[in-house]
Amino acid sequence: MTVDQGVPRRRPARVGIRDVAAAAGVSITTVSDALNGKGRLPDSTRLHVREIADRLGYRPSAAARTLRTGRSGLIGLTTTNHAAEPFALTEYGWFTELVRAATGAALDRGYALVVLPTSSRHDVWGNVALDGTIVVDPVEDDPMVRELLRRGVPVVTGGHPGTSVVHGWVDIDHTLAMRTVLDHLAENGGRRVGLLAAENGTYARRSVEAYRAWCAEQGAAPIVEAYPLGGPGAAALAAGRLLDRAPEERPDAVFGLHEGGGAELLAAARARGLRVPDDLLVAGCGEDAPHTSAEPPMTTLSLQPRITGSSAVELLVGVIEDQTARAARHRPTRLTVPIRLSARASTRRRTPGF
Repeated sequence: MTVDQGVPRRRPARVGIRDVAAAAGVSITTVSDALNGKGRLPDSTRLHVREIADRLGYRPSAAARTLRTGRSGLIGLTTTNHAAEPFALTEYGWFTELVRAATGAALDRGYALVVLPTSSRHDVWGNVALDGTIVVDPVEDDPMVRELLRRGVPVVTGGHPGTSVVHGWVDIDHTLAMRTVLDHLAENGGRRVGLLAAENGTYARRSVEAYRAWCAEQGAAPIVEAYPLGGPGAAALAAGRLLDRAPEERPDAVFGLHEGGGAELLAAARARGLRVPDDLLVAGCGEDAPHTSAEPPMTTLSLQPRITGSSAVELLVGVIEDQTARAARHRPTRLTVPIRLSARASTRRRTPGF
């Protein structure tokens, strides 16, 4: 006998808390206390109820959990819109690694991570009940941060929040990061050290400030070429402008502040007949894998996105689950992420100087 393909199969009935109570031979209240770690129950009773619930395939209703705890179990993650596309940063390995680590950390704490666009034709933010949100690479007085706080949603930022008053943030030490790269370039023969940097976000602004401060200490003129992050071909054009300067103004060492900038500098140098590292020292920002296969292998500064992602989730969950921390935006928590410089052939000049 064959099954009529036109007749839809019946979905199995959802196992409810009453079913668990009946199978375990206890009250509904006992089941609720056993599964939620509440009440004064013997350990044997809790274990018995949980075993029955697992055997029956009981899963608590998300709606019921929201009513009971006031929390949805959802954490949002977004980034300030640096380009026309709502997810411009998904093209960067740094952002992908951050999201991957944040997702794992959220699951470990019993939350799901929802990545949402900064803008949409639909009110997706209004349709998702979020317990808190991580805003990555905010801008000064970030409008997304303002709106989330207005809605009463706890906010932690991945990057310095600027003038926004948030519950906490995870960031690098920009001064230390820039000094680490710039000192390395200078120690390897760089006399005119330039910077290729995007214009957007507090990361770019604070990094450029640290670069200018280093130049002032060295008595050197800053050489900065800026471009709009996310603009098609903008980094390549800016790299070309940087290397097309007059010989006395052109850098002999340069750092690409954003992921992809180092590769654009290598390409621009090759197109102009400049040898790396003999004529030009090049360092980039990003994770190791794509840069070890570059020609020559590129020196990179890692901002440790996996540490940033997991730390931001831990910080946000702490705020969500602690009402005192949730109310104390005047005392935000800051976590500083370590950086890592991996020196490779692109900054190892065989004969320092010219």
